[in-house]
Amino acid sequence: MAPLRPEEQVFAHLCVFLLTASAWMALGPVRCDSGALNRRGGEYRTFNMGGGDGGSPPGLLTDGDEEAVGAESSPRFRRALSREKQMSLLSSSFVLKGDATHNQAMVHWTGENSSVILILTKYYHADSTKVLESSLWRSTDYGTTYTKLNLMPGTTIVVTSFYICPTNKKKVVLVGSSINERDQMLFISTDEGSSFQRQSISFTPDTLIFHPKEEDKLLAYCKEGRLFASTDLGRKWTLLQERVTKDRVFWSVSGVDVDPDLVHMEMQDTSGGYLYVTCLIQNCSDKMVTAQFLGKIDHNSLLVQDDYIFVKVTTGNRTKHYVSYRRNEFVQMRFPKYALPKDVQIVSTDENQVFLALQEWYQSDTYNLYQSDPQGVYYSIILENVRSTKQPEENVLIDILEVRGIKGVFLANQKIDGKVTTLITYNKGRDWEPLAPPTTDMNGKPISCKAPDCHLHLHLRWADNPYVSGTVHTKDSAPGLIMGAGNLGSKLVEYKEEMYITSDCGKTWRQVFEEEHHILFLDHGGVIVAIKDTSIPLKILKFSIDEGQTWTVHNFTSTSVFVDGLLSEPGDETLVMTVFGHISYRSDWELVKVDFRQSFPRQCTESDYDSWLLTNLQGEKCIMGQERSFRKRKDTAFCIKGKSYTSALTTKPCQCSEKDFNCDYGFERSHTEGDRCFSDFWHDPDSPPDDCHLGQTFQSSTGYRKVISNVCEGGLNKQQSAKQHNCPLLPPKGLQVGIKGQMLAVAPGDDITFIVHQEQGDTSSTKYQVDLGDGVRAIYQNLTVTDEPIQHRYENPGVYKVTVKAENMAGHDEATMYIQVTAPLQEVHLEVVPIAGRNHEVNLTAIVLPTEANLTVFYWWIGDSLQPKLTLQNSLLTHFPEAGEVSVTVQASNGRSMVQDTRTVRVYDNFQVIPLSFSKNLDRLNPNIPEWREDIGQVVTKILAKITGVPQESLVTVVKPGLPTTANLYVLPLDSKPAKRSVFVDKRIPAIMQAFNDNNVSFMVRGGLQVLVMLADPNAGYHGAAGGPGVWALAVIFLISIIATGSFILYKFKRKLPGSRNVYAQMHNEKEQEMTSPVNHSEDTQHIIQGEEFIDDDLDSQTLGNHSGVVLSINSRELHSYLTS
Repeated sequence: MAPLRPEEQVFAHLCVFLLTASAWMALGPVRCDSGALNRRGGEYRTFNMGGGDGGSPPGLLTDGDEEAVGAESSPRFRRALSREKQMSLLSSSFVLKGDATHNQAMVHWTGENSSVILILTKYYHADSTKVLESSLWRSTDYGTTYTKLNLMPGTTIVVTSFYICPTNKKKVVLVGSSINERDQMLFISTDEGSSFQRQSISFTPDTLIFHPKEEDKLLAYCKEGRLFASTDLGRKWTLLQERVTKDRVFWSVSGVDVDPDLVHMEMQDTSGGYLYVTCLIQNCSDKMVTAQFLGKIDHNSLLVQDDYIFVKVTTGNRTKHYVSYRRNEFVQMRFPKYALPKDVQIVSTDENQVFLALQEWYQSDTYNLYQSDPQGVYYSIILENVRSTKQPEENVLIDILEVRGIKGVFLANQKIDGKVTTLITYNKGRDWEPLAPPTTDMNGKPISCKAPDCHLHLHLRWADNPYVSGTVHTKDSAPGLIMGAGNLGSKLVEYKEEMYITSDCGKTWRQVFEEEHHILFLDHGGVIVAIKDTSIPLKILKFSIDEGQTWTVHNFTSTSVFVDGLLSEPGDETLVMTVFGHISYRSDWELVKVDFRQSFPRQCTESDYDSWLLTNLQGEKCIMGQERSFRKRKDTAFCIKGKSYTSALTTKPCQCSEKDFNCDYGFERSHTEGDRCFSDFWHDPDSPPDDCHLGQTFQSSTGYRKVISNVCEGGLNKQQSAKQHNCPLLPPKGLQVGIKGQMLAVAPGDDITFIVHQEQGDTSSTKYQVDLGDGVRAIYQNLTVTDEPIQHRYENPGVYKVTVKAENMAGHDEATMYIQVTAPLQEVHLEVVPIAGRNHEVNLTAIVLPTEANLTVFYWWIGDSLQPKLTLQNSLLTHFPEAGEVSVTVQASNGRSMVQDTRTVRVYDNFQVIPLSFSKNLDRLNPNIPEWREDIGQVVTKILAKITGVPQESLVTVVKPGLPTTANLYVLPLDSKPAKRSVFVDKRIPAIMQAFNDNNVSFMVRGGLQVLVMLADPNAGYHGAAGGPGVWALAVIFLISIIATGSFILYKFKRKLPGSRNVYAQMHNEKEQEMTSPVNHSEDTQHIIQGEEFIDDDLDSQTLGNHSGVVLSINSRELHSYLTS
């Protein structure tokens, strides 16, 4: 959950105008604490330096100028001409030379009787998302002149942003780096930028967050999720946590949190879930972090705002929303039972109430508005189908606007059947009405727009940049004054943006312009400045000193400029403003200061004010339980309201009436029976609340509750008939058990604190039986309402079942959780033969350290597949369907850690395998670890290649795990493309066999011990492996048929062929698939697959069929001598 938009607009302390090319985007009065400014036009529009799109040659009127000339002939402007003679506006322009390529600017105007303005211009490269150049400018005369600052003479520094302390605006922190981003640094000023102290830092901050009350305390968030804290204005930093969610970090709230050094944050645990935790900046290690919510929460769901903290938890397809009021225990937020919220957006949390927008299961582009009780738990609907708009990065904008200056007044755009209409409420959503249309147009001519078929509708649009205000303008110090863009008719039209104004809080409206304008309220609304929102250059502005009844045109510059934004001096009483722009797309930034102070000769006195009484559209004076009157300056008064001005005049409480009550939770207003609230079918008004305990009483709802912040007295009391009931003994329900500040997987010896939570039922008379699973049992009373913790420590690894049973006279409930006690994994080693045959089974084995690790899950990735295979065993049987190199990766996870190893397997259609053994003296030196086996295998391969001359890349020796020490020698094909096996003799095999038979393969180990490498079975032929079928040579069959008949030869051969011969060729016959090898095979060679046959050069062969098993082979000379013997 997240707020729709910040609740307060403060004109300029730090203003960053984010420029876009979109012509419709509102750039006007900016939100500040911070704001952003980009060049209008951006990358979509180019302008020439002289004429064309870039501007007008001197002396020519632009479109904006022509409008001004035409406007001056209207009655409203003619009435203002006499005043213009009395007005004395001072305008001065300054060009930030050398910054023509810079497309963004950040502005800080200190205000509060300070004349200092800081401007940071920068070139932001959109493709690389980096700031490549920057310049820092400072003015000490309200923006008349600027000086370019050099932070490090002789060194190019790129400043990306700056931050202003909210409690002491003289303190400024710049974030910068060297040109190559190698060195990160801060520049710290305590004198409004008059001097800076450079401070090197070891991290790259993405955002700095000043403490709301203590001026030297800072948080720094980095993109990779690290959070740092400083208590000395950024000079020294301490790492708090490393897995923190961006924009989900909050300082303590004054008056609610006890310790000002407390930090609220959403962080990711080692299992990938997210937690709401708090810690003190002095010590925020993992063991000092406190989990404030039982269990995991949804990503990006934490919101700390005023008295309330919000989180949400999604299980399956259901999402539950929770709230904590003034840091009490979290409680599930109670919406109508079948609202089934898809999304919740917090609108406001002021005035001891939560105002939120909820998208129900059936809605797609609308939300319903709800209000809560003071604790933020129970919610009642106040308006259905408010229009919503999805923004980039999953942001949602809801068309609801709180009118500043008068509490309880809101504007909303309701969308029904595709038709959008604007509604206003004066009593915090209890009643909504459409806006009354003006009676005349901007020229005083009557308008044919009559209710109920025609009303005024306003765009409640907010720009993409949250620091730039939208299309409706209000101000706290100008109550009743609302100015916005919209149209008259039966519905809101997107492309119509006529400007309308009201000075009596929406009761009556006047049209002032035919197109949308940027608006600034100066001097508590005593001066209204308007600049046309257009993509063409301008040089005029309009202003009014009588709440928009008449307007004066002023040329703020001699040369038309593209207006990028407006900025006023901080403070409600300000009369100085700045226009930001550029003459052409490639020109330098131009800043135009406009000073209204000389226009008003004196401060206002009480005789310069009239009063006006707040009423709603029906003329009712009692609003929110009171009559309120306000000051307004007389139209004829030329004076400054100034710093001491207060708008509120008198308040008078009213007697309570029907309109001071809204429907309670579980009730809805009837649309057919007036204002009666009726109970929903799922709600029982007489059911006790969740916190009702035996011996207490509760009051059943009458269906009504007084509107929060309503101050009416006496009169009608819709809650008076509520009945008192004794709280019954309720059985425990919704029992939960969890771990505070820890995960469900812990290490042996860790201290664990268990938390028991019960959602419903009595707790005072309930007994809780706790079984910790390792023989420790205990019985508790009032466990869920006391601070008594259940602390425990598991000494031995294992899985422990923790059970809590709650029981009282009315019933019982039970909760169970499983604790995994396991040491973190240190390493995993993947054991796999590096050579495999195509489509033949291969065993993958993962060796995990420490060996006593339990509850390990193995993820196997084979080849390019993005879907792993999961096993609880540390081995997996698989096969490879294609020849080539295949990557195999295993990840081992046990809830506290995850480790990984990767191996590459070469897959062939055919290769040779020769089993090897070692002299027994090697066994006592075998530590049976993967690294040792790899080293021994490499030694054997190198020695064999050196002795035989066989290329080393075609030999692979794999030492097998366990004792006795054995190995397999793989002889790989020489060519990547297999040659015809019938033609060539592989002369490597005799050389290799001879080397082993001659005892030439040996190596030295520790202590000078000689280790001999031998054939595992000197009397057996070597084994081949192939993915394709074995063959008998057709040529052999033809030669045999010349001597005798085919059947006699084969019969004779099978009966008399001895199994003890050492022959190194191989023959297969499709017609004799029943033939088996007389050679005995050990278990170690059970999975070895057929190899390639080798025959003499003069003997051809051909594949006739498939054969499994190892087949003895002979050459032609031995066959001939055998048959003739």
